[in-house]
Amino acid sequence: MLTRQPYHGLTRKLVLAFDVGTTYSGVSYAILDPGEVPKILGVTRYPAQEHVGGDCKIPSIIYYDQQGRPRAFGAEALQEHIIERAEDEQWIKLEWYLAASHIADDDIQPLPSGKSAIEVLADFMRYLYQCSCKYIEDSHGIALLRSIEDRIEFVLTHPNGWEGPQQKQIRGAAALAGLIPNSQEGQSRIHLLTEGEASLHFCVMKLLASDTLSKTPILATERPEEDLGDTDDQGVVIIDAGGGTVDLSAYSMQLSPTSFEEIAPAECRLQGSVLVTRRAHALIKKKLAGSRYSNPDILRQITDIFDKTTKLRVRNAEDPQYIKFGTVRDKDPQYDIRSGQLKLPGVTELFEPSIREIIDAFQKQQQVATVPIKSVFLVGGFAASEWLFTSLQKYFVPLNIEICRPDSHVNKAVADGAVSYHIDNLVSSRVAKLTYGTECSVPYDSSNPDHRARQRKVYRGPSGMLAVPKAFGSILARKVFEEGFVIRRSSLEACDAVNIDITAYRGALAKPDWMDAEPGEEIETDPHTSRLARKLYPKRSKDGATYYVIDIKVILLFGLTELKAQVSWVEDDTEVR
Repeated sequence: MLTRQPYHGLTRKLVLAFDVGTTYSGVSYAILDPGEVPKILGVTRYPAQEHVGGDCKIPSIIYYDQQGRPRAFGAEALQEHIIERAEDEQWIKLEWYLAASHIADDDIQPLPSGKSAIEVLADFMRYLYQCSCKYIEDSHGIALLRSIEDRIEFVLTHPNGWEGPQQKQIRGAAALAGLIPNSQEGQSRIHLLTEGEASLHFCVMKLLASDTLSKTPILATERPEEDLGDTDDQGVVIIDAGGGTVDLSAYSMQLSPTSFEEIAPAECRLQGSVLVTRRAHALIKKKLAGSRYSNPDILRQITDIFDKTTKLRVRNAEDPQYIKFGTVRDKDPQYDIRSGQLKLPGVTELFEPSIREIIDAFQKQQQVATVPIKSVFLVGGFAASEWLFTSLQKYFVPLNIEICRPDSHVNKAVADGAVSYHIDNLVSSRVAKLTYGTECSVPYDSSNPDHRARQRKVYRGPSGMLAVPKAFGSILARKVFEEGFVIRRSSLEACDAVNIDITAYRGALAKPDWMDAEPGEEIETDPHTSRLARKLYPKRSKDGATYYVIDIKVILLFGLTELKAQVSWVEDDTEVR
C-alpha cells in the first residue's frame, strides 16, 4: 500500500492536472500545505453540469462563431438553446480536435478561419483553468486561491505516442491560455506526462492498495540485472483505453520503498472508443441506406445513442443489439426497425480492430520486457465496455496473467494519477522508444566493407586523417546518457559556435551505423563555445596545416518525462553545459 508523505515544501502550492481527452476532459488538484499529507481532489462542478458526481468530466467540445470567437464549451455546448442558436448563427462545432492526427479527415470539422490547433487547445485549457479556479474558490475560499495564484504547478497529460513536437505545442498552448507566463520560469511550472504513467499512479492509489490485489503483490527483483529472467519476478502493464488512443505502459515494482521501473517502451495505438463509434456509424449508415431513416441527422442521433449506451453493454457475440432511437410509431421491418428500435447484429465485430491492436501492443512489450508480465490493469473511459474487458480476459487468463479494472471513476484515472505523479513520483527509470545519436565522421578503414562502399565520400580532415562522413554516433540506444566526440576545425573562428543535431532513429536496426542508410528526425542544440575557442592551442597535421580540436560530450537526460539534450565541455578545469 502506498503511504503518502507530508509535503516538505516551505510555502503553500497548488497542483492542477489537466486531462484533455479526445471525447471528455477533466481536472484534478491537490493543495500542498507544508507539513500536511496532500489529498487528491477532483473538480466536480462545471457550467451546465453542476449536478454530476465525483467522476465528473466534460465533453471536449467548443462552439466558435463565424468570427472565430469561442461561444460555448463542454456541457454548455450540449444545451438545447445553445444548439439551436448555433444552427441559426452557423457556429462551428469542434469535437475530436485533439485527435486530428489520428482520426480520419472526414470526421474533423475544419478549424474556424484564422484559428490554429494550438489556439483551439489554448481556448479549451483556459476554460478548464477558469472552471477550476471557480470550483476551488467556492470549495476552499477566495483567500486560499489568491495566496497561491503565482505558485500553481500544472501537470498536462498526453498520449504515449506524442513526442517532442507535440509536447512543444502543448507548452505553447499553456502559455497562450495564460496558465503561465511564456518565460523560462513560467515553463518550469509546466510538467508534461504520458497518460500511461499517469494511469500507473492511479492504479497504485486505487488498485494496488486494495485488499484483493494485496494478496497477489506485483514484485520486481532487487537482484542484479543478469538475474532478471527468474520467473519469480513480476511486471505489470497498464492499459489506458481512452477515446482516441489506447496507451500501454509496462513496469516492474519494488515495494519498499514503492517505486517503479519501466521495462519496455510505451505503446500507443490509435484504436480508442471513438474508432468503435466511427465503425458503428458506417455500419448503421449502410444498413439504413435507402430507408426514410438514412437522413444524416437521424444517423447521427442513432450513432450517439449507440455511443452512450449500446457500446458499453455489449456482452456476447451471438446476441443482436437494439438501439432505441424513436417512438412506437417508428416501424420498418425491412430495415429491422420495430417500435422505435433498430436491431443491429454483428456489433462485436466493431470492437475487433481495437482488441487486436491492444493485444499486438501487449505482445511487443512482453517480448522486450526485462521481467515477466503477471498483471494487467485496464483503465480509461473505454474500460467501461463489457465486451472489451471480457475479450481481453479471454486472452490474458490462459496466459496466467490477471487482468483487473477499478469498480468506478475509471475515467478519472489520468487526472488523479497526474496529481499523484507530481506528489509521489513513483517511476525511477524509463525506457527510450527510439535510438538517439548524432551525425559524425569516422576514420577511414579500408578493410571495412561499409567504408569501401562509401569510398567516393572519403575526405581528408583538418588533422590530415582520412575520414568517412555521415556516420551515426549512438548516444542512447532505445536512461543521464553521454557520448564523447571530437570536433576538428581548420580555423579558430569556426570554433566559436558548434551546431550539434541530435537524431532520433525509428528504424528496425538494433545498432544503426550510417546516416545515409535510413533517415532520422533531428533535434537541434546550439552551444556557444566562443570562450573555449579563445583558449584553444593550434595543432599541426602531417602535411603542416593548422587545425584546432574541441572535445565535447553530448548528453541526453532521459530520467524525466521529456527528453532533454545538452552539450558539455571542460573549460578551466570545470565542466560547462
